[in-house]
Amino acid sequence: MQRYASWGNYPAAPQRGRRIDWRGDALPLPADGTTFLPRGLGRSYGDSCLNEGGTLLDATGLDHWIDFDEERGLLRAEAGLSLAGVLDVALPRGWFLPVTPGTKFVTLGGAVANDVHGKNHHRSGTLGRFVERIELVRSDCGRLVCSADENSDLWRATIGGLGLTGLMTWVELRLRGVRGPMIDAESVRFSSLDEFFELAVDSDSRFEYTVAWVDCSARDRSLGRGLFLRGNHATVPGPVAARRPRLAVPFDAPALLLNRWTLRAFNALYYRRQRRKVVRRTMAYDPFFYPLDLLQGWNRLYGRRGFLQYQCLVPLEAGRDALHSLFSRISASGQGSFLAVLKLFGDLPSPGLLSFPRPGPTLALDFPNRGRTTLALLDELDSIVRACGGRVYPAKDARMSAQSFQAYFPEWREFTRYIDPACSSSFWRRVTPRVEGRA
Repeated sequence: MQRYASWGNYPAAPQRGRRIDWRGDALPLPADGTTFLPRGLGRSYGDSCLNEGGTLLDATGLDHWIDFDEERGLLRAEAGLSLAGVLDVALPRGWFLPVTPGTKFVTLGGAVANDVHGKNHHRSGTLGRFVERIELVRSDCGRLVCSADENSDLWRATIGGLGLTGLMTWVELRLRGVRGPMIDAESVRFSSLDEFFELAVDSDSRFEYTVAWVDCSARDRSLGRGLFLRGNHATVPGPVAARRPRLAVPFDAPALLLNRWTLRAFNALYYRRQRRKVVRRTMAYDPFFYPLDLLQGWNRLYGRRGFLQYQCLVPLEAGRDALHSLFSRISASGQGSFLAVLKLFGDLPSPGLLSFPRPGPTLALDFPNRGRTTLALLDELDSIVRACGGRVYPAKDARMSAQSFQAYFPEWREFTRYIDPACSSSFWRRVTPRVEGRA
C-alpha cells in the first residue's frame, strides 16, 4: 500500500497504485477483488481522487496526441494529457481551450470527469459542452466509444461523473480559435456585494472572462469588497511560450503562519494594493488564467495538516442574501480564506448528469485545516447553502455528509446505473453509503 493525498493534503489514505502506459492495454483489474479508480495528476482538492483500501489506476502515462484537425480545431488526445500539454501544441497554431479551470496541470480525463468550468462560464458553460466523443474501458462491457449520438447515456454520466464510469482512454474536444496568446484585462475595485452584482451583470455582457477576488475577512459596510477581473482575448500578437513554475515551496509552512491576524493583514493589503478604481493592461494568458501555477507546490503553504476547499453555488434569486450570510459567518469565525473567488454562473446547461454549475453566484474558498473547528464551520455553511437550494462542488469536497450530497444532487440515484461495477472512490462511499458506490 502507498499513501496518497488530495491536493489539499486532506484526507490521505493508503491504497495501491498501478500505472497505465498504453491505451490498448486491457483494464488491469485488481487481483484481490477490490475496486479501482482512474487517477490523473491528483489536483482534486478532496477525496474524489482517492480510493482508500483499493487501487488507483495512474493514467498520466496516457499523454499522447492522437489527431488534430487544425482547420476545425478538433483535438483527439489520450486522457492523461495535461491541459498544459494541449496548450503547448495548440496555442502556437491559433487554438485555445474552450473552457479552462484555474490550473492547467490537470489531465483531459480529469477535466471531463469533473466537468470543469472557468471564467467564461457565462459565455461558454462547462467543458462538457465541447466534448465530442470519449472512449471508455469498463470491467463489464469492454471498450466503448461514447458521444451524444452513441452510448449517449454513458456519455452524459461520464461528463462530471468523477471517474466512476470506467477508465477514460481518449477524449475528442473542440477548441476555440484565438488571434494570439495575450489577454486585454481590466481589474476593477469594488466595495460591496451590491457593487459586485452590478459589475458582474455589466461585465458579462462585454467580456468573455469575468471573476472576482473577495476579502472574506471584511465586515460591516466593507462586507463583500474585492477586486473584479475581466478580460477578452487580445488581437495583438505576443510571446506564445508557456511559463512553467519558476519558484517552488520547498517545505510545509509552519502552522503558526496561518492565523486570523495574518489572514486579515493579507486580505487588507491585497485589496489596497490597487489604488485606482480601474486598471487596464494587456497581459500574457498564464498569469491571467493560472496565477497559482507559477508557484510550484503552493498547497504546501497550508502546512502539514493541509487545507479544505469549499466551493458552493446559490440560486440567483437567493444570491445576495445567501452570500451575505456566508461572508458574515466566515468573517465572524476568524477562519477566512486567503483565496476567495466569486463568479456569476450563466444559464448554459451542461450535458453532464452530475454537473455542478447552475445559474447564480458561486463562491470558492480555501480554509487552513484546523480540525473540528474548520469542519464545524463548513457544516454551518452547508446549512446556509442547503436552505436556499444551492449545492457544493464534489470535485473540491472532502467532508460533506451523505444527506447534503443527496439533497444537492438528486440525480445521484440515476447516476448509479452507469457506475462501473468494479469502480469506486472514497468520496462516493462517503456520500452514498447505502449503495456502497456500486450500480
